[in-house]
Amino acid sequence: MQIIITGGGGFLGQRLARALLQGPLPFSELLLVDIQMPMSPLPDPRVRCLQGDLTAPGVAETLITKETGIVYHLAAIVSSHAEQDFDLGWRVNLDTTRTLLEACRHAKPGIRFVFTSSLAVYGGALPEQVGDGTALTPTSSYGAQKAMGELLVNDYSRKGYVDGLVLRLPTICVRPGKPNRAASSFVSAIIREPLQGEGTQCPVSPALRLWLSSPATVVANFLTAATLNAPKNWRSINLPGISVTVDEMLAALHRVGGQAALDRVTMTPDPGHRAHRRELAWPHRQCPRQRAWLRGPDRTFADIIEQLYHP
Repeated sequence: MQIIITGGGGFLGQRLARALLQGPLPFSELLLVDIQMPMSPLPDPRVRCLQGDLTAPGVAETLITKETGIVYHLAAIVSSHAEQDFDLGWRVNLDTTRTLLEACRHAKPGIRFVFTSSLAVYGGALPEQVGDGTALTPTSSYGAQKAMGELLVNDYSRKGYVDGLVLRLPTICVRPGKPNRAASSFVSAIIREPLQGEGTQCPVSPALRLWLSSPATVVANFLTAATLNAPKNWRSINLPGISVTVDEMLAALHRVGGQAALDRVTMTPDPGHRAHRRELAWPHRQCPRQRAWLRGPDRTFADIIEQLYHP
């Protein structure tokens, strides 16, 4: 069996690839695809890396074969980038999803197709607790693209063209590297940079509440999604997270990194920042629905920070 990860060179793609290579799921090939040439996270003959632009005609169609059993579709451009480049956002975040679904439909109907969605599918006036079936009311192009991707996966699954599952990811913290164009990029920056001895700015109110998860919890649920008996009527699932304010995040930073780390964060509220304008109205709580197959949520935000030292 072949497993494909689009966005296989990215942070989550690499974490997922490593977990698959170390896990019990049997497969003959793990194909990592990205716009830049991805690297294998481990030396393993089952890994094949491919540089490819999935928006280019014919590229996505060449990936899917009779051997393909699972597609993890992680490739996307992030929220602010999708907002700034309207046409690119729709090509990458929606058109590529449709092209991959069509390729699965014609090459081998019934492939497990795991689509990573986002809390950006929600927006505006939300209930106190958001559940899987809460109406999708995106207030950004990125959120609209993800919402339409969800509808595509659900409809292709209804027709039997794929065996789809949509996983709505919480804001993931702490991401390595440098800040990117995501509206939530500050969430990792206010923890990562201070612990690396660097200064950073927090552009939002300390009272802002967010729905967060560690990378380890998200990847563990990706693994389970490979073989899950998906719900039949609505295949979109909110992954578990914890509800934390920015002030609580900074308090955890102080406990882990001390006063020196906390002093490296400068509070510079920006009324024009997306989180203030609510263009991405992130839900901050979800319904406490228990699923035996899900890992998590993380116990505390301090536990999430500790994963920086013990990934």
